[in-house]
Amino acid sequence: MPSRWLLPALSILCAVVTAPPGRAQDMLRHLDLNSPEMTSAELTRAEVMARASAAPGADFTARKLSGLDLSGLDLSGAVFRTARLNKAKLAGAKLERANFDQAWLLDADLSGARLVQASLFATQMQRARLDGADLSGARIAADLTGASLAGARLERANLSADMKNQSMGLMRGVLRSARLDGANLRGADLSRVDLQFASLKGADLTGASLRGADLSGADLTGATIAGVDFEGADVAAAWLVAPVGLDAARNLDKAVNLERLRRQ
Repeated sequence: MPSRWLLPALSILCAVVTAPPGRAQDMLRHLDLNSPEMTSAELTRAEVMARASAAPGADFTARKLSGLDLSGLDLSGAVFRTARLNKAKLAGAKLERANFDQAWLLDADLSGARLVQASLFATQMQRARLDGADLSGARIAADLTGASLAGARLERANLSADMKNQSMGLMRGVLRSARLDGANLRGADLSRVDLQFASLKGADLTGASLRGADLSGADLTGATIAGVDFEGADVAAAWLVAPVGLDAARNLDKAVNLERLRRQ
């Protein structure tokens, strides 16, 4: 892309990722996700390795890295703000404290990656694979619609709505139709998170907050819900068959659409 078009293009990208989830999806329809801007890589794996080795917290801001195989690399503390990593392979990569704010990781593979305390704010991660990934303590106000996080660790992760940036729209974790079977969500903040039709079968939600979350159509069969706060959560058509009984949860009587909760 000619340099004179680069800044306008980045402005459009930032506008999409900072839009509210529904509006962002609408805006994606007007963005060519098959363009070189979204599918190409301007660095090789070797060049990424060299930059990461040269200085801690290597800066890859706005870089085009789509399709690269970066599996197993140590990229701890790296900055990928507004970078494009669509369909990139980051399986088993070390990404502790990495910054992916407003980055694109559509269909990316982060299976088994270590993302402890990483920042994923306004990140586009639809259909990403994070099975077995460690996102403990991470800040995740990302769109993970259709993503797979089976067996992932999200202990004390913060996916809650950011109430300070309303000019950007409501930024929060979006996990519509995502798969979190067997995930560890102990102590996670899922306040106002969108979990419509998500699968959380056998997930450990001990002590998590689901205050105001949208759980409509979600499946929590076999999930551990001891100490989980359901106040204001929408449980319409959600399956909640807990192994230790619903009385282990907090404020379930204050959930929305409780009469439509499926318990058997």
